[in-house]
Amino acid sequence: MALTAAQQEEARAIAKELAAIAKSAKVLPGSLTSRRTRCGREGCKCMADPAQPHGPYWQWTRKVAARTVCRWLGDDQAADYGPWVGNDRRLHDLVARLENIGVAAVEADPRSARRTSGRKPSP
Repeated sequence: MALTAAQQEEARAIAKELAAIAKSAKVLPGSLTSRRTRCGREGCKCMADPAQPHGPYWQWTRKVAARTVCRWLGDDQAADYGPWVGNDRRLHDLVARLENIGVAAVEADPRSARRTSGRKPSP
């Protein structure tokens, strides 16, 4: 089944953006979070009223073999790697858009109407 002109144009735009991200090679899975903590020492500013927690500390979190893995990063690392995490999110969005184009193509295919779910096509 051929794609419509609009679908082809969207696919080309997606491919261009994917290529730009791939060319940069700056992709980092997971999330980057700013954390503030309290040490609990008596008299520390983090225990005052109002509290002034320590930080911010940057935490990069990702999944490795179905387990959550965290690493603490410095301010300069967080500034450097934040856009990399954004690129990973953008990649997932772009792939989802490509998948939607594929789904739309199958749904628009008149041959799909002959099939019913749960039944095998007859030979």
